[in-house]
Amino acid sequence: MSDQGAHPTVEPPMRTAVVLPWQEDGQARSAEARLAEAVELTRSIGVDIVHTATPPLRAAQPATLLGSGQVAALGEAIAAQRIGLVVVDASLSPVQQRNLEQAWRCKVIDRTGLILDIFGERARTREGALQVELAHLQYQRSRLVRSWTHLGRQRGGFGCLGGPGETQLETDRRVIGERIARLRQEIEEVRRTRGLHREARRRVPFPLVALVGYTTAGKSTLFNALTGAEAEAADRLFATLDPTLRSITLPSGRRAILSDTVGFISALPTELVAAFRATLEEVAEADILLHVRNAAHPDSDAQRADVVAVLNGMAKEGRLAADWERHTIEVLNKADLVGGVAQFGSRPGAVAVSGLTGQGLSVLAAAIDARLSEGLVTVGYDIPTSDGAQLAWLYGHGEVIGRQDSDETIHVTVRLDARDRARFERERQAGPER
Repeated sequence: MSDQGAHPTVEPPMRTAVVLPWQEDGQARSAEARLAEAVELTRSIGVDIVHTATPPLRAAQPATLLGSGQVAALGEAIAAQRIGLVVVDASLSPVQQRNLEQAWRCKVIDRTGLILDIFGERARTREGALQVELAHLQYQRSRLVRSWTHLGRQRGGFGCLGGPGETQLETDRRVIGERIARLRQEIEEVRRTRGLHREARRRVPFPLVALVGYTTAGKSTLFNALTGAEAEAADRLFATLDPTLRSITLPSGRRAILSDTVGFISALPTELVAAFRATLEEVAEADILLHVRNAAHPDSDAQRADVVAVLNGMAKEGRLAADWERHTIEVLNKADLVGGVAQFGSRPGAVAVSGLTGQGLSVLAAAIDARLSEGLVTVGYDIPTSDGAQLAWLYGHGEVIGRQDSDETIHVTVRLDARDRARFERERQAGPER
């Protein structure tokens, strides 16, 4: 019998539970807010959430994290609702993950595994794919436990949801270690390429302005509003993984490069912080940071603290170093959801905007302009009329605010970045051999 008219079978979304072990230890967020974020994270991988739980965690158990009574009670709910996946919003050791899978007879992943899977689905460029695979392999290397025989026939690949898979179970640590070493070499090549790109940008007068902030703070929407670009701006976690660069023209006529970067999140897996170093270098090398906050979110202050913690960890190197806060403008985004920008009044170092409606964007552009101007010094030079290269360099790298021409020299008054001034004077002293 012909099956030309048959429709392909579409498997329903996996029935999933989200479990948040909660320990009252002065956390900035409430259990309800943290659970809501965990549910949003889990929903983004396309599963059907049918059960949530917030069991109190009095003391972490080495074998299962949760107490035996809690494991048993959750096991009854999991079996009754035919749940195939449990997301535990905590960090599980390989032993804890294995024991919970055996007790609940379903797939279990922790917060790190969940975020890694989301990143794996969202990475679009070769660089992003390399970074995600490296993070996955570092995470999975300690979890290739042959006793997980009930997962042996699930799909392979390096994603956490796929389980170890038959191929992974046969892959020993040496092979994985060799793959990790190759990935690190390829990512190092990406870093070198990015370094060359940054050096090229430094030879033109475009400072770098990087957007940073908690995921779903509206960075991509703001990026599009400021640049006229069409970067993906979805209201979902980690919609942007790969950095996007566009030029913008500021009120003074100065041009800058705006960079849209990956969003941060609380308890960001250490594997991703290391693996995405090449991407986050765009932040470390920026002249100005725009810390975009969702002003309408009830946990906006806690989200700010999470971003600050990540930035403090990144401040050990790069152009900003430990002085990054002085080069940061807080952008209170989504002001339209709380009555408009007028509700925020005047706050030092902060600008209220709406990337969606455009409110406050002109004020933000002026604030960027003013902040960039703070680091400029005003100097005057007498340039021989025969040396067009020096004159072009000053026009290219500085803001010429005065010029007087004579037969033999041109006196130029220019505002320069301190580094550009030092470079110009060094090369000028070198004379025609520069």
